[in-house]
Amino acid sequence: MPHDKQRALEPIEFIQMLHAVDDFYGQPFQLLDWQYQVLWDVYGTVKEDGYRQYRYAYLEIPKKNGKTSLIAAIALYHIVCDGPGGQIYCCAADRQQAELVYRAACGMIEQEPELEAILKVTESKKEIKNKLTGTTLKVLSAEAYTKHGINPTVVIFDELHAQPNRDLWDVMTFGAGAARKEPIWWVITTAGDDPDRKSIGWEVHDKARKIISGELDDPYWYAKIYAAPENADIFDEETWFKANPSLGHTISIESVRQEALAARNSEAAERLFRWLRLNQWVSLKRVGWLPLTLWDQTTGKWSLSELVGKRCYVGLDLSSTTDITAAVYLFPPQNGMPDWRFIHDAWIPEDNMKERVTRDHVPYDRWVNQKVLHATPGNVVDYDFVEARIVAASKQYDLHTLGADPWNSRMLTQRLMRQGVEVVEIPQNMANMSPAMKLIEQLMKRGMMSHEENPLARWCWGNVVVAVDGNENIKPMKNKSADRIDLTVALINAMATAMLFEEISLDVSEFADESFLNKLWG
Repeated sequence: MPHDKQRALEPIEFIQMLHAVDDFYGQPFQLLDWQYQVLWDVYGTVKEDGYRQYRYAYLEIPKKNGKTSLIAAIALYHIVCDGPGGQIYCCAADRQQAELVYRAACGMIEQEPELEAILKVTESKKEIKNKLTGTTLKVLSAEAYTKHGINPTVVIFDELHAQPNRDLWDVMTFGAGAARKEPIWWVITTAGDDPDRKSIGWEVHDKARKIISGELDDPYWYAKIYAAPENADIFDEETWFKANPSLGHTISIESVRQEALAARNSEAAERLFRWLRLNQWVSLKRVGWLPLTLWDQTTGKWSLSELVGKRCYVGLDLSSTTDITAAVYLFPPQNGMPDWRFIHDAWIPEDNMKERVTRDHVPYDRWVNQKVLHATPGNVVDYDFVEARIVAASKQYDLHTLGADPWNSRMLTQRLMRQGVEVVEIPQNMANMSPAMKLIEQLMKRGMMSHEENPLARWCWGNVVVAVDGNENIKPMKNKSADRIDLTVALINAMATAMLFEEISLDVSEFADESFLNKLWG
């Protein structure tokens, strides 16, 4: 196909007059070789009539390779250089993701007085408008039913794999832009999590893969995929460079080495490494969280008496009245105590316990004898016992606040509040649970958190299965975990509560020093 050098150089030269954002804010936007090549191909390949050949440009690449900055710069090129009346749309699964390109573009505009003079940014509408030509950029999320009747010149799909369904894709592609001479659809995404291979993200990925291999011929599509083959050695640094063309520029090799080390030690970390760093389409929706070896290594050598009078936060997980109800008491570092510590309480109905021991092959009766699990009379957990224990704990410790899932807990928490216990609600979603889980992981891996020896809590820890989203957020999945995880959920609720009140900072070192570990674990 013909190539027009001048048409290719126009966006390339425009972008390199901009300044970068994020970690490179204020520095000239220097296109990396792979970025240059993509622009050279997409904008320089033309038909016999001189118009661009490609209507769709598909770029699949791991996170942190500079894709958002690149597509924001491309969007600015179209806002400034396209003809009058252009419509540019940034589309994503949710508004927050869709705004990333818009915000990167705004960061570039504010560094260029010439752009500020001709472009009007309306924050309330998340809109950028060229005052001279009327061309606009707008942010759209996945509520596709509101998008009919548009006539785009440029459509940007960010993280197509995360689209909840195909509605927005269909509306933004079918017949859209038919009246435009050179519309273009940019799809810039990472690999997705679609084990059933039914999503629009997988459908478009599969088409791009077939175009690259030559299995499918579609002259209107440009496709480029950076990913490690399924059979590649994921710990070979050469594999990392092939999958990450910006490695050494926007990503440091040391950070990838640290990610690889974590991947060697954790199933969840390995799958995240394959997905987000090597861009492999693997099933990620149900993965284990942290290994039992980490639990065993962080068993503290302190005594319970050392916690008396210390400030603590309580996480409560009521679950079903016929299952385990759990409470975790989390003590932040304070005078006389250098690390985070936590202890547990748990309750189970006495009447069905023996049946469950036989049915589930879980030694609840042994744990009751060891006094790490309390059997309450009857066939449901008697919350009077739970209330009495927490009230007693509030007198034994300096109980700051209790955090609980609002579902099914308000009757008990209202009773506790009448007895002087402060309560906050911790909804069981990623926004509340992911930060707490990640902090727990960091503290334990750095030797800054320890716990009592408790076989029931250890069992719950090993049972945890997590859901993972495209932004690396996680939450425990009770309905997918094979066995009970109640004590671990209570720990997460306790940490989420503590994070509301404590000033928390982590040392920049990856782990605590050896002397601290020896002191902590004896």
